[in-house]
Amino acid sequence: MTEHKVALVTGGTRGIGYATAALLQEKGYRVTATYSHEGEAAESARERLKGVSFVRADVTDEDAVKALIEGMDRIDLLVCNAGVASFAQVQDITLAEWGRVMRVNAGGVFLCCKHAVRKMLHVGEGGAIVNVSSIWGETGGSCESAYSASKGAVISFTKALAKELAPSHITVNCVAPGVIDTAMNARFTSEELRAMADDIPVGRLGDPAEVARAILFLGSEPYITGQILGVNGGAHI
Repeated sequence: MTEHKVALVTGGTRGIGYATAALLQEKGYRVTATYSHEGEAAESARERLKGVSFVRADVTDEDAVKALIEGMDRIDLLVCNAGVASFAQVQDITLAEWGRVMRVNAGGVFLCCKHAVRKMLHVGEGGAIVNVSSIWGETGGSCESAYSASKGAVISFTKALAKELAPSHITVNCVAPGVIDTAMNARFTSEELRAMADDIPVGRLGDPAEVARAILFLGSEPYITGQILGVNGGAHI
């Protein structure tokens, strides 16, 4: 890995995003990671990954996304990881909540890709995009219809963009994690998490570092594009 490789990771202060930023830094990338709110996670991430540039930028704010990316000299790898969860039965979901989830999980991916692609095309040396979807984007999750729809949109967007950008030597792929041991699952009790683990063929939850390694792989292979890589312990085969 040459030192000039530059990566942008959204939602990079915790969970999969943090693990990805850490791994990419270890592999020689210059990493910029975004977050939406100041707090303990941002402070802790800055303290632990001093070589990563952490920047506050809401992925639903096009002006913020555009300014961030235009300020970078290049982007070799974009990892669209920022996302929000939503747990409710469909009859209880408000239009505002539906819009919020779609705006962050799908709209944020669109905005980051839109402006990163402009940068990649301007530099003219190709690049890679890895979007983070979910197993529920493939199979649907009960009481997670808004979340599932948003992650399904990420998968379809990934496939379409892969076809569009292949002639420009920009690969576009997607990871679809299963149940990963992150703060997003903090609402579940230990008993519920054990029950989830029992339903996974490998018998445990995933680790964010395992998803990060899949992201690194997809971002490094120039002949792999338009693919959805499940990182789910066999939960969906």
